[in-house]
Amino acid sequence: MPTPAPPTGEPAPLVLDHSPWATPLRRPRMANEEDRRPGLALTNRWLERDGRPFVPVSGEVHYSRLPRERWGERLRAVRAGGVTVVSTYVVWLHHEPERGRASFAGNLDLAAFVDECERTGLDVVLRIGPWVHGETRNGGFPDWVQSADVAHRTDDPGYLELVREWFGRIGRALGGRARAEGGPVLAVQLENELYDQPQHLVTLKRLARRAGVSAPLWTATAWGGARLPEGEVLPLYGGYGDGFWVDAGAPWDPTFREHFFFSHVWDDPGIGADVRERTGTGGASAAVPRSPSVLFPPATCELGGGMATAYHRRPRPAALDVAAVAHCKIGNGSAWQGYYMYAGGTNPVGTTPGGVACVDGGGTQESHATGYPNDVPRLGYDFHAPVGESGTLAPSHGELRRQHAFLAAFGERLAAMPSSLPQVRPAGVQDTATLRWAVRADADRGEGFLFVSWHQPHVPLAAHPGARFRVRVGGGPDLVLPSRGVEVPAGTLARWPFRLELGGARVEWATASALTVLPGAPHPVLVLTAEEGVPCEVAVSAGSVLERADGTALPARGHEGLLLHDVTPGGEPLRLRAPGGALDLLVLPAATARDAWVVEPGTAGAQRRLLLSAAPLAWGADGAVTCRETGDAPDVRSYDAAARAFRPVPLERAGPPARSQEVPAAAVREPSPGVPVLHGEFAGRASAPSPEDFEEHAAVLRLALPAWVAEHGRDPLLHVDWAGDVAELRVDGRTVTDRFWDGSRWSVSLRDAGVRATSEVTLHLLPLAVGAPVHLPADAAARLAGAEKQLWALDAVRVEDAATWTEPAPAG
Repeated sequence: MPTPAPPTGEPAPLVLDHSPWATPLRRPRMANEEDRRPGLALTNRWLERDGRPFVPVSGEVHYSRLPRERWGERLRAVRAGGVTVVSTYVVWLHHEPERGRASFAGNLDLAAFVDECERTGLDVVLRIGPWVHGETRNGGFPDWVQSADVAHRTDDPGYLELVREWFGRIGRALGGRARAEGGPVLAVQLENELYDQPQHLVTLKRLARRAGVSAPLWTATAWGGARLPEGEVLPLYGGYGDGFWVDAGAPWDPTFREHFFFSHVWDDPGIGADVRERTGTGGASAAVPRSPSVLFPPATCELGGGMATAYHRRPRPAALDVAAVAHCKIGNGSAWQGYYMYAGGTNPVGTTPGGVACVDGGGTQESHATGYPNDVPRLGYDFHAPVGESGTLAPSHGELRRQHAFLAAFGERLAAMPSSLPQVRPAGVQDTATLRWAVRADADRGEGFLFVSWHQPHVPLAAHPGARFRVRVGGGPDLVLPSRGVEVPAGTLARWPFRLELGGARVEWATASALTVLPGAPHPVLVLTAEEGVPCEVAVSAGSVLERADGTALPARGHEGLLLHDVTPGGEPLRLRAPGGALDLLVLPAATARDAWVVEPGTAGAQRRLLLSAAPLAWGADGAVTCRETGDAPDVRSYDAAARAFRPVPLERAGPPARSQEVPAAAVREPSPGVPVLHGEFAGRASAPSPEDFEEHAAVLRLALPAWVAEHGRDPLLHVDWAGDVAELRVDGRTVTDRFWDGSRWSVSLRDAGVRATSEVTLHLLPLAVGAPVHLPADAAARLAGAEKQLWALDAVRVEDAATWTEPAPAG
């Protein structure tokens, strides 16, 4: 079909011809013929629950890196982010540092963690390894396993005997909680980043089953061109916008840049490439397909929820960096959004092979000392995750939760929509001029979503001028939107609905992103969020009317046979009346949308709710909201569909009021004036300072914490703004967490650190020498460059305790 000429003065539309599914619908053996679970099914296009497609959202949370008393709190924060599944490594090293003396107690109680996930309304993915990586020493092998005279990660009988013992311990600890026919465990991942041993994965699956560990889904990581056993595991992919595993002086790698583009290539050969080279476990080649198996839908388990920090390279992803990668995967056709990490934590204290706690700087982390190409912090595993090590929510939590609200509301439709790419696509990862967009649509129904992504880090994008789109879906007429060319500002992540029918009425298209659908009486409410700097237009068919609250019709003009309305975001909700029914339309301004939270029903009879709150919220399976507010009473509002307005949510304070104050820091010892530029190196990468170097050169400051931080019921955070190289926080001489400087604020939970009224708390800051061969974010690098010889500064220390506010339980 020829493209009609655009109106005089208007730019030619960008064109996309939507393609239907390339292969017929299939149902693999997994979760259908074997390991069946009532109500759950898997196809080559999507997952089904009770016969309806759905899109799971999984987030990585490591129980062994969190205090047990924090599990429920973290899981509620995860659920409030729209996550529906928690994935977790079962780290052998954490459980059994000495053979035969495995512990599943305290924060290692795997069964209790699974139970807590279930109580919170979350499914579970167990990543049982036995090799897991996860920035752990030996990839998670205890030292006695690492030193065993066996061929690790193969079907060597000696190695399999060790694995059989370990899987047996996991099975006994779970006590029947991981079984195919029912329970909270949705999937089991076998091994991790294993590239050339497909038969070994089948062997591990058999051993896990014999040990009483099973699930309807079995998964394996597929990146790096991994050879997987056909039909035995669901291949899972990843995507990071930046990473610590490349050299300090390396430019922004193409394997990172690819994830800011729409594509139907799912493999990332860069993830774990340096460890792959060290272990010699094979990897991608030009002959290996980089797209999913025809048996299974495209799914992910490691979209970067943030990024770990290595000593030599310290990426600090912004919220939009994280969100853009995830947004592109949805547009690419993702049937499962999985993040690593979603909640950060703290590494357990390291032990010697004899089980004695290390006091010499050793730890459970990967390091140059243990043969890894990266030194990572010994204790801190914040990962710049949406939920940080201290429990604080990062801005990425808000960016992602809007995407997850969209998946919860529209996942059933979206899962059945294949992805299509436009006729003109970027020429490569260096292309900063060609607009990046894609469409997911149902050719039979004609409905779908148009995705635009115009953001990337490191190489800024200019505003894209004159964007218009012509979309051809099925046999219906072309869609042309918007009515005139619009400038797409940098930072735009859009998901515009078209031909979307709700309540018997249809929105032909809108230039605002779909967020959610609320139940309403008598009409459902379609909630959209405006794009910053993009006019909001809503098109409806002839015979439909868009009305204000007083019943007057909104002015309309003709466009491509449709009626077009200019809508002001943030105004009153509008009612769309059509011959077949009606719906309400609520368009939130971009600034307001940043404070949007959508509570998904977790109990029978509950209904989805839209909340607005600048303060962080959390909730569990019952949907009852908890708020942490550092100021006065929080302003939390809920949309009342009947009243067509937001109403205050009643909240009651539980516990002491909020408090905060600056913390004086007294110098105990000044830093060394001659910190080395290089503390050591391994494989061409700078090494972190040894404990001896750190003690010799670091400044020591005593923090005068106020007495109220130790009051009963308090849960204070220490916020440290600083500059330098490496920092440690010590309580009564014991290091409780540490950090490599990357320019970001450092927040520490004083309760988790074990601070009491009599505790001595000291901050140890090592300067960073000018010229040190480490990669820093641009702002941090500029600050270092401005120093004379070395950089160290303590800009501010503040202690803050937010008040907890809870929603009263419903009467009766």
